[in-house]
Amino acid sequence: MFQIGRCIHILLRDNYCSVSSSPVFQMLHLTKGCVGCLLFRRAVLALTNSGARMSSHDHHEVSNNLDMSQPMYSDRLDIPLPDRPWKDVLDSTDKNLKQKEKGPWTALSKEEKIALYRLKFNLTYPEMKRPSHEWKTVIGGMFIVFGITGLVVFWQCHYVYPPQPPTFDEEWQAKQLQRMLDMRTNPIEGLSSQWDYKNKQWK
Repeated sequence: MFQIGRCIHILLRDNYCSVSSSPVFQMLHLTKGCVGCLLFRRAVLALTNSGARMSSHDHHEVSNNLDMSQPMYSDRLDIPLPDRPWKDVLDSTDKNLKQKEKGPWTALSKEEKIALYRLKFNLTYPEMKRPSHEWKTVIGGMFIVFGITGLVVFWQCHYVYPPQPPTFDEEWQAKQLQRMLDMRTNPIEGLSSQWDYKNKQWK
């Protein structure tokens, strides 16, 4: 019985090796691997989304969705009349003031006229044109970033960067220039053509 089972195992192994060496089997094996990878990614994505939903439900986060199809209020200099008034829901005082508005405006006081304006608009034109001090924050942030960057560069120059090569020395560069003049490099239109060899000075 053991010998029969061993023979069957050898036959199956030989058949598997012969089939696995074929290009069709290899292509199917690769396809199976790609499908498995795709299924694994989708499973991880589904678990991540479900975990995010559960965490959001645990924290009771509520997002207010705005209906952009409805008229909205905005204070803009180029649009003097917004789509809707600033204050939609009126209390009893506001309603009485709106009823008084229908009468002669000479009967309204200055405070009542201002209150009527505030029912319709949030900001006046001088308030919208008032300069803000945001530029101070921007300039201050820029100076902070520049200062930190300068400190980092200063630290790198002293502790990170290697010393400058001798070719950056002014004396070295002067000697190199003199050597180029002595060798008469580019005597027609180049460096040597601008040097007066008799008077030892630039033309």
